[in-house]
Amino acid sequence: MEFALLVLILASIATTTAAQAKPGCNSTCGELNIPYPFGTTDGCYRDKNFLITCSSTSRNPIANYSRGNIQVLNISLDGEIRISAWRANQCYLPSGNRSSGDNVNFRLEQFTISNTKNKFTVIGCDTYAFIDDYWGDRFSTGCTATCRNITDVVNGTCFGIGCCQTSFPTGVRGYNISLKSYRNHTAVWDFNPCSYGFVVEDGYFNFSSLDLKDLRNKNDFPVVINWAIGNETCQKARRNATSYACKDNSFCVDSENASGYLCKCKDGFSGNPYLSGSNGCQDIDECKTLRPCNGTCHNLFGSYNCSCPLGYKGDGFRNSTGCTLVDHSKQQFPYKDVALGAGLGFAALLVIILWLYLALQQRKLINLKERFFRQNGGFILQQQLSRQERTFSETAKIFTAEELKNATKNYDEDLIIGRGGFGIVYKGLLADNRVVAIKKSKIVDQSQIEQFINEVVVLSQINHRNVVKLLGCCLETEVPLLVYEFVNNGTLFDYIHGESEASDISWTTRLRIAAENSRGTVISALCCFNANNP
Repeated sequence: MEFALLVLILASIATTTAAQAKPGCNSTCGELNIPYPFGTTDGCYRDKNFLITCSSTSRNPIANYSRGNIQVLNISLDGEIRISAWRANQCYLPSGNRSSGDNVNFRLEQFTISNTKNKFTVIGCDTYAFIDDYWGDRFSTGCTATCRNITDVVNGTCFGIGCCQTSFPTGVRGYNISLKSYRNHTAVWDFNPCSYGFVVEDGYFNFSSLDLKDLRNKNDFPVVINWAIGNETCQKARRNATSYACKDNSFCVDSENASGYLCKCKDGFSGNPYLSGSNGCQDIDECKTLRPCNGTCHNLFGSYNCSCPLGYKGDGFRNSTGCTLVDHSKQQFPYKDVALGAGLGFAALLVIILWLYLALQQRKLINLKERFFRQNGGFILQQQLSRQERTFSETAKIFTAEELKNATKNYDEDLIIGRGGFGIVYKGLLADNRVVAIKKSKIVDQSQIEQFINEVVVLSQINHRNVVKLLGCCLETEVPLLVYEFVNNGTLFDYIHGESEASDISWTTRLRIAAENSRGTVISALCCFNANNP
């Protein structure tokens, strides 16, 4: 109920403030408010269809529409004009001769007569009447009112006994009313000498049996006219910015009852949507005009909001819960909320600590690999290799600890192919599918690092079929790892001294093996000598 009242108040405010004339123009004629796009003088109305003439010679000025012959009673920016329309009448003598009478011819230039808010009404007990289209044969309809005795009439009803009403189609811009009688009122003359026909605003006229003797309303009847801007829809009208009528904070709607469109202020605004600036659609300060809040009201652009002061609860709106004082004595400590918050906070803290720990461990591992790399002469080897690349096509590769760890499946014992006093040899598979032998030493002499690096560089360049080729090394571990090509037929020692193999080797082959082994040993010795004595 309160919400409905609020809507009615807003509508009343919008209607009152919207009756704004163009700046510098007369806004009234007598008691009539004349809002733009209507006006009384040049420059004060949109076009000739909105011209209102005001008779200034009378003590009570009268506003007229359609070149001064239709009195205007009210103008609404909702697309309606209330005018005063004429009635048709026809009166008879007891003999049946017509004593007086006038038919009605009514027309409009542009706007249309509302078919939803007006009724064609006929009064009489020996009467039938027609209403036709003024501009042609677009429509024609009629109504019959009859009765035999005054006692047959029921006051307040208009269903054919003494009074009848009917509707007419949309888009009507003019009509003709003609009255007829079956017996010229001779049988009912004593209580109904005249017939009447008129268009009237629906709900305005309340029929009474007294109207049969002499129609009580001697004046004309109000009729609702629909008006609109132009004859285009909103979609088409927006394309022409110069002629488009809707101004700031307004929107366009297609007229339901007339060709053209109307402009309306957006929700939360009031004023004249056809004007700009202070006379146009302005923000309504609901806090001052409506006082809708039980708490604190905050006016917003096109709206408002309510809130409760500290110590109160509710939404602050007057038409709902409003604001009520918080009873702290009944409030319970929110143990569940606190526990949930503490649990989530602790979980988040653990995640952060774990992430920091893992990041720190990763950093430590990186620093340890860098220290081993420097300690094992990694930078010296990089310099040596950069110089050697200018003259040799293949040089030793520096493997990462991660590469060799993956190649040996984290140094799986099943991949051990040899053990000795100086270390362990693993069989490994590199990422490029090369099978290699990886020698993991037990100790390293830090004083011999530079010599060790020189030997790695030189040995990696030896390419002799009797010497196992050194492919590279890894210096990111505590002791260097050497990577050799993998020889899958065993060592020379195994081949000569194996019980099943030795008896099959001839002396000629044994001498050739000894000679080639000596040659390889000499080559290795010479390379190492050159490396130590550059």
